[in-house]
Amino acid sequence: MIDMHSHFFPVITREEAHAVERERAPWLAVERGASQGQIMLGDKPFRPVYQALWDPDFRVTELDAQGIDTQVVCATPVMFGYGWEAKKAADWAARMNDKAVAFCAAHPERLKPLAQVPLQDWKLSCAEASRAQRAGCVGVQIGNHVGDCDLDDEHLVNFLTHCAEQSIPVLVHPWDMMGGGNRMKKWMLPWLVAMAAETQLGMLSLILSGAMERIPESLKICFAHGGGSFAFLLGRADNAWKHRDIVRKDCPRPPSEYARRFYTDSIVFDPGALRLLVDVMSPEHVMLGSDYPFPLGEQSIGSLVRGVEFLSADQKQRILHGNAAAFFNLP
Repeated sequence: MIDMHSHFFPVITREEAHAVERERAPWLAVERGASQGQIMLGDKPFRPVYQALWDPDFRVTELDAQGIDTQVVCATPVMFGYGWEAKKAADWAARMNDKAVAFCAAHPERLKPLAQVPLQDWKLSCAEASRAQRAGCVGVQIGNHVGDCDLDDEHLVNFLTHCAEQSIPVLVHPWDMMGGGNRMKKWMLPWLVAMAAETQLGMLSLILSGAMERIPESLKICFAHGGGSFAFLLGRADNAWKHRDIVRKDCPRPPSEYARRFYTDSIVFDPGALRLLVDVMSPEHVMLGSDYPFPLGEQSIGSLVRGVEFLSADQKQRILHGNAAAFFNLP
């Protein structure tokens, strides 16, 4: 099996982070040899984490137990640095990408890195995505927006066009979720509600803006967490396109006709949701993902896909291995 959505966080020291941005740069508070740690933002705790996030040897022992042959590894989104000055973010991204390559080099047949880029500057992003690809990254992970700019922003479309032309696969991950602390302040509601909405927003912004008419069809783009609420609400978008001219003004075809330009991972946790996702995206455009090693991820990786009866053996093989192998050019 290939797990194409997992995260890592390197051993960034407090001093290393503070030299970049004292208030917001992330670092890892962990004692040498400890199995538990804490991601910090400045001097504030952000998230408790455990050894698999920073220790490639430990990670591979867990992958062996799960039956995972290959895992694609990407930055924890808090590492993006999109709120910084662009050159500072570019230098940071290059350092993080070198750390990602080094992390995976410990087990090069098992772990494959994705790059991060300073998405607030599309030219610097293009340069770093290409540099990281030459250094060994198999694609790039981006957030679904930069400030108030969604994926239909001209600069972000330029970056996606570069990725299409340079054969750089793209994973879009939601981050910096909408709603704010005053509306979704408990029960992880930003992760349970806003993450799904952010992902759908990214997908529909590309469709309804007409950006997918301009971006080459060679673009390989995957949206995390099963595409969020996109598959369930696609019928609503089609209905709006049919009956409101302001919805179809920039989009010459119904939104559903663009759905299979996209890929998603399989992280939906429910057989009915997986059935809908496969019906909308096609079995060729869904790839096994886990969100490992976080507690909101699939704890028994691949169990949902393996356990459903509505997928054929060939379709399961595609989702568990073949689609990701083709998407990222893996064995």
